[in-house]
Amino acid sequence: MQKVFPDNFWWGAATSGPQSEGRFNKKHANVFDYWYEIEPTDFYDQVGPDVTSNFYNSFKEDIALMKEVGLNSVRTSIQWTRLVDDFETGAVNEDAVRFYNAVIDEFISAGIRPIMNLHHFDLPVALYDKYGGWESKHVVDLYVKLAEKCFKLFGDRVKDWFTHNEPIVVVEGEYLHQFHYPKIVDGKKAVQVAYNLNLASAKAIQAFRKMGLQNDGARIGIILNLTPTYPASDSPEDLAAANIAELFNNRMFLDTAVHGEFPKELVELFRKDGVLWESTPEELAVIKENTIDVLGVNFYHPNRVKAPDVAPNSVGAWLPNRYFDEFNMPGRRMNIDRGWEIYPKALYDIAINIRDNYKNIAWFVSENGMGISNEERFMNEAGVVEDDYRIDFIREHLEWVHQGIKEGSNCFGYHLWTPIDCWSWANAYKNRYGLISTNIHTQIKTIKKSGHWFKTIAQTNTLDNK
Repeated sequence: MQKVFPDNFWWGAATSGPQSEGRFNKKHANVFDYWYEIEPTDFYDQVGPDVTSNFYNSFKEDIALMKEVGLNSVRTSIQWTRLVDDFETGAVNEDAVRFYNAVIDEFISAGIRPIMNLHHFDLPVALYDKYGGWESKHVVDLYVKLAEKCFKLFGDRVKDWFTHNEPIVVVEGEYLHQFHYPKIVDGKKAVQVAYNLNLASAKAIQAFRKMGLQNDGARIGIILNLTPTYPASDSPEDLAAANIAELFNNRMFLDTAVHGEFPKELVELFRKDGVLWESTPEELAVIKENTIDVLGVNFYHPNRVKAPDVAPNSVGAWLPNRYFDEFNMPGRRMNIDRGWEIYPKALYDIAINIRDNYKNIAWFVSENGMGISNEERFMNEAGVVEDDYRIDFIREHLEWVHQGIKEGSNCFGYHLWTPIDCWSWANAYKNRYGLISTNIHTQIKTIKKSGHWFKTIAQTNTLDNK
């Protein structure tokens, strides 16, 4: 039986400025630009962000390819370090304004809806050096200046705005688990950064509404990577561990975005452990009063946890995962190249959770995808990557999205990560995710088998049974 999706469903893909544009004509460095400058060996094959997939120079050709694989919407981001010349005043760079205007206009002329995100991990390194980055509430206010500039410059054409992409990754990567620069382990700073990112999102939404963009049919939201938490068993210990993992990994941003309040249980836990953020009643009121219009959900893998092997009150650095341990479920299905479990039903669980616990807010799958290394293995004589594994992956996830919609969840789109193979932070080009392949040496781009398949779904708004 064919699965038909709602009218005007978003069939699209997502990328970001720092992962696609390259550093061409950029006045400032972000934290990843700088990290590559000082520690290039931290990056796979020492491939950095200087060129990425060359979108700055080839956006017209790239957008034509995106059109060719059937995309009707594409999310990218505006780089703070490209757009703004003076971070304190918010003065903009004229070449950047020209570039982003040209990109937006090219998307629209191709019949592709441009969706813009304001922060995709790419904090200007100067603001880290001077203020401690997201540890600082002054940086929060500078970010709001960026948002205001973007709304003013591009809000006449861009009607879908997002404040952050995966803000929990900034917390974990930079302040807990050392997989992003500056690779600090400091639980108290991590918790403050989480608070400040929530505050920044609310203040940007406040600015959006003060400027009246909603009166022209625009809306604003946040993009969260939701990793549903599944306990190893129904034991009280495993259920308690799963509850805390869910509070920290998902609800710390989701509850504030939709309901305007942090989970009380999480606040009490932070207070008990002596790591609670510094806040003011005025800031909490801003968070309460400026919730999102729309939610983007990035989903790649589930989060399975069990009660910790070591007591949570053991002596040592405070990390949230003192309350839970990872559980590797026997018999789980894996993408071995990326090291992630494949569990498509989690998207259905997300859909029902949003329906039942988050006002059934309008939402879309803002990222979902499969990263595979050495995709040249699957290239045929014509140079096309025959990525049937990606087709199967997308199909299975869409089946569960469709089931969630059928049961009343307000999902309006599906975006794959990513349209064109892009640079993935320290992983560089190790794992490829795109519907379109990139030869990073020649910048020749070729549609994969999955790209041709995806076009059929997008054009028919229908998922055929295999």
